[in-house]
Amino acid sequence: MSSNTRLNRAYNNAKKIEFDDSSKFILFSDCHRGDNSFADDFSKNRNIYHHALKHYFNKGFNYCELGDGDELWENNNFESIFFAHKNVFKLLKEYHDENRLHMIWGNHDMVYRDPNYIKKHLSTYFEPKNNKEQVIFNNITYHEAIRLVHKKTNQEIFLAHGHQADWWNYKFWRWGRFLVRVLWKPLQVWGIADPTSPAKNYKELIKVEKRIKKWIVQNNEIITIVGHTHRPRFSEPGDIPFFNDGSCVHPRSITGIEIENGTISLIKWQIATKDDGTLQIIRVLLEGPKKLIDYKKASH
Repeated sequence: MSSNTRLNRAYNNAKKIEFDDSSKFILFSDCHRGDNSFADDFSKNRNIYHHALKHYFNKGFNYCELGDGDELWENNNFESIFFAHKNVFKLLKEYHDENRLHMIWGNHDMVYRDPNYIKKHLSTYFEPKNNKEQVIFNNITYHEAIRLVHKKTNQEIFLAHGHQADWWNYKFWRWGRFLVRVLWKPLQVWGIADPTSPAKNYKELIKVEKRIKKWIVQNNEIITIVGHTHRPRFSEPGDIPFFNDGSCVHPRSITGIEIENGTISLIKWQIATKDDGTLQIIRVLLEGPKKLIDYKKASH
């Protein structure tokens, strides 16, 4: 099965969400939330991530996670991840309870394709304090892709993880998971990274981006936003409308994409030092905002 076929299937089966110029979305991906061990890349940025998510929750944003939210290659189960980052998941629960949480699975959390797995592991958790099962993500659904459809203009924004354009990480994800757990996770302590990851392999990263851009051109240049490669990308109107929200495991920062007031922006959250020496978490605008309507509209 070609990357085009996989992307077509993801697009055709995508969950549709209507939006308008008053809608607000924050898109993050590749959080790789782990168990807070030496191999947990997310733990370094968890305070930045939690602060950003709280900001967007209070501002009325919807949260879209474009895959690889949980690191289920290095970790055997969701439970250890949940208890390592319980405050984050309780905040995500608040989004979910208000129907503002939209989740996509990637290659590192591809087990979320299975509704039975989600029901068993993500619905409840055992709370030792009161010795009871507590509800966490009741009736949550993960999707391979999402299509945001503008109510007035019918302009679409296609959201996916992006590993559909990476045959190894899509078709042979179980082998990748095995290699990471057995080989690469123990070597991380020495700074040796997984060479199969496009985020660590520049040549593979370029191939993945080219395949997605080719699909975009063949599909009426629909605005497409992915993650997977960890490389933030922002398109200008008139160019191929390919975007990447980056990741939440950059050194000392996280990147994401905001959709607000009919515009799109690439942003970064990072720690900065005040004049008095104290630290603060700040939002930095990297690209945009650009009006969505200025990008070529697609009609299918």
